[in-house]
Amino acid sequence: MRVFFNNKTVKNASWIIGCRILQAICALLINMFTARYLGPSNFGLINYAASLVAFLSPLMTLGISSILVNEIVTHPDQEGEVVGTSMLLCIVSSIFCIVGLGAFVMVAHPGEKDTLIVCFLYSLLLISKGIELIQYWFQAKLWSKYVSVSMLIVYLVVSAYKVFLLLTGKSIYWFSLSYAIEYFLIAIALLVVYKNKKGPQLKFSFNVAKRLIGRGKHFIIADIMGVVLAQSDKIMLKSMIGNAEVGFYAAAWSIANITNFVFAAIIDSMRPVIFNLKRIDEALYKEKVSKLFGIVIYLSLAQSIFIACLAKPIVYIMYGKAYSEVTPILQIVIWYTSFSYIGAVRGVWLLAEEKQKYLWQISLIGMIANIVLNFVFIPWLGAIGAAIATLITQILANVVFNFLVKPMREVNLLILKGMDIRKLIK
Repeated sequence: MRVFFNNKTVKNASWIIGCRILQAICALLINMFTARYLGPSNFGLINYAASLVAFLSPLMTLGISSILVNEIVTHPDQEGEVVGTSMLLCIVSSIFCIVGLGAFVMVAHPGEKDTLIVCFLYSLLLISKGIELIQYWFQAKLWSKYVSVSMLIVYLVVSAYKVFLLLTGKSIYWFSLSYAIEYFLIAIALLVVYKNKKGPQLKFSFNVAKRLIGRGKHFIIADIMGVVLAQSDKIMLKSMIGNAEVGFYAAAWSIANITNFVFAAIIDSMRPVIFNLKRIDEALYKEKVSKLFGIVIYLSLAQSIFIACLAKPIVYIMYGKAYSEVTPILQIVIWYTSFSYIGAVRGVWLLAEEKQKYLWQISLIGMIANIVLNFVFIPWLGAIGAAIATLITQILANVVFNFLVKPMREVNLLILKGMDIRKLIK
C-alpha cells in the first residue's frame, strides 16, 4: 500500500505527541496540587476567568489563526508581512478585549474585587497570544518540533514557579498572573527561535491586513459558537450558583479530559490517510473512517466505565476530601467524551466529503441547546445539572443532528459499521 507519511511528517508528529504527553503529565500534577491549595471557591474563580478569556479569544485572533498557515503557504513571498501583520492586528485587538473584559466584570459582578483582579491578571495572556501567532510559521514549515519543545520548556519553568507559589503560600492573584507569564515566555522563546532560524523580517502591510481580516471574519462566528458551547456552563454556574460549583465542575472536567491528547493523536494520525484514500479508493476510505469511529468509541467507552466506577477514589486521590462533591458530577460528565470524540472523527469525514458547510449549523444547535439546558438544569441541580446539560448537548449535536439532516445520514452508517466488534478485531 502507498505510504502516506514521509519521514519529515512522522518526525514532526512524534515531537508534538511526545511533548504533549510530558506536558499533560506535568499539568495533571500541578493542577491537582493547585486545586487542593486554592480550594473549590478560588479554583472555580480562576476557571471562571479562563472561560471569559476563552470567549474573547476568537474576537482577539479575528479568525486569522484559522487561515494563517494557508496564507503563509500560498504567499511565500509575503511571509514576513503575513506573520508581522497578523501579530500586530491581534495585539491591538487583545488590548480592546482586555478592556472589554474588565468592563463586563464590573457590570456583571459589581463590588467583587477579587473577581475583577483575577480576571484582569489572567486576561493579560491575550497580548502574548497575539505574539504567539508566530508558531503558525513553524507549522507551515513542518518545524512544529521547535514550537513543541519551546512550549514544553516554558511549561516546566512555569510549573516550577507554581510549585514555588504553593510552597510560599501565595494568594490567588499570583496564580492568575502565572498564566500570563507562561504565554509571555512562550512568545519570547518563539521569537528567539524564529530569529535563529532566520525567519523573514516581520513587517506590517495594510493590503495584507485587509486580506487577512476579509478571510478571517468568516471563522469568527463559528469559533465563537464553539467557545460558547465549551465555556457557557462554567460562566452560567458562576452567575447562578457561585465560585465553588465552578471549581467542582472544573475538577470533574479536568479528570474527564485527562486522556484527551491520546484520542487527539489517534485522530490526527489518521486524518491525512483518510484524506488521501478519499481520492484514490472510496471503499477503503469508508472502511478506514468506520474503523476510526470504532476505535475511539470503544476506547472512550472503556475509559468512561473505568472512571465512572472508580470516580470516588480517583477524586479523593487527586483533589482530596474538599472536592467530594465532584464524584457525582464526574460520573455524568465522563460519558460526554464518547460523543465528543464521535464529533471529532465526524469532523474529519466532513472535510473529506467537503461538507464543512454544516459545521456552523452543528455549532449553532449545540450552542443553543447547551444554553437552554443549562438554564433549566443549573438552578435545579447546580454543577450536576451542568454535567447533564453537557451530555445531552453532545448527544444532540453529534448523533441526533446526523439523523435530522439528510446529507449527514451516511455518517451514522459508518458509525454503526465501526461498532461491529468482529470487523474491528479482524
